[in-house]
Amino acid sequence: MAQPVTIYHLAINLSDVDRGVYEMLDLRLAKHPSETVRYLLTRVLAYALSYEEGIAFSKGGLSNPEEAAVSVRDATGVLTAWIDVGMPSAERLHKASKAARRVSLFTSGDVGLLRKDAATRPVYKAEALAIWCLETRFLDALEEVVGRDTNIELVHTDGQLYATIGGKLIEGQLTRESLVARA
Repeated sequence: MAQPVTIYHLAINLSDVDRGVYEMLDLRLAKHPSETVRYLLTRVLAYALSYEEGIAFSKGGLSNPEEAAVSVRDATGVLTAWIDVGMPSAERLHKASKAARRVSLFTSGDVGLLRKDAATRPVYKAEALAIWCLETRFLDALEEVVGRDTNIELVHTDGQLYATIGGKLIEGQLTRESLVARA
């Protein structure tokens, strides 16, 4: 018998000072049985830190590899941003860059491995792709305190992330990297 999805309700009071975005996000997400809590949290952070009008989680979830984990569409339905999570292949990043005007990736993985893969295959507009690196220890600490119904105060300022959950403050860095190796 297949395991059911687990529903998470996350209320996020977002203060993204770096982008001037201040929103109250009321998210209900289905955690696929094969999905880790870390991946779910990375999806949530990608959504919150990319928040703008037209943003949405993938309708197919993890079961549809043809869609971004998070995407932004304009009022006419045109895909304007492909926001991926984890360690996608260079082939997937190439496809994303051809499909959307902007491509972002949120990961806690080794960017060197992504660059190595991208060096073996062409990635359209590789220099424009934004890779946002989340600290592993930040995600570890979040995993310990995030439950199925959680309120989060999330602040992003000067490349720092501050998450307050149940009175506990968790700090981490969010750094931007490039898929193109620096000389």
